[in-house]
This record gives sequence, structure tokens and C-alpha cells, in this order.
Amino acid sequence: MINNGKSGGKNKGTTRFAVQPARKVNEVLLAGTFNDWKPEKMAKQKDGTFAASKSLAPGDYKYKFVIDGQWVPDSSNPRHVPNPYGSVDSVIHVSK
Repeated sequence: MINNGKSGGKNKGTTRFAVQPARKVNEVLLAGTFNDWKPEKMAKQKDGTFAASKSLAPGDYKYKFVIDGQWVPDSSNPRHVPNPYGSVDSVIHVSK
């Protein structure tokens, strides 16, 4: 799940990534072209989702979640592109 915070408020200009794992997990990380595919820890929320916010310049970004060591695309985002590893990466477009 992605939320582009472009409508104002204290998080204006940020993109929020969130995922609700289907089972209990120990750790969820976020990796993508915005951080050179170096996984960063996502914060566990009270409702069980994991979330992270990033300040991103306008453009297209590929990303994946790393759930307990397994790289998975964002199932709530229909935009995917094939990658060289035989799977797909999720894609987010950040507008001005």
C-alpha cells in the first residue's frame, strides 16, 4: 500500500509505504531504487502493519518488501515490471 502525501499536512512531499503481512513475521524491510536496493527497516504499527515514509523527488521508483528475508512485490500495487532475476518489482510514480 502506498500513499503519496502531496495534499499538505506535516508529511507533505513524503511517500508512505505500508504492508500487512498475511502471517506473523519478525521483520519487514523496504528496498528500492530510492535507497540503492539496500533494505531499510520498517516500523511495526499497532494494527500489525509495517510502515515507512520516504521523501522522494518526482519520478518512477522500483521497490520490494523484504519479509523475514523473502523479497516480495507489493501485492496492493498493481504496477509491476519484470526484473533480471525472473520476478517482478513494484513501481511507484511520484508526481510534482
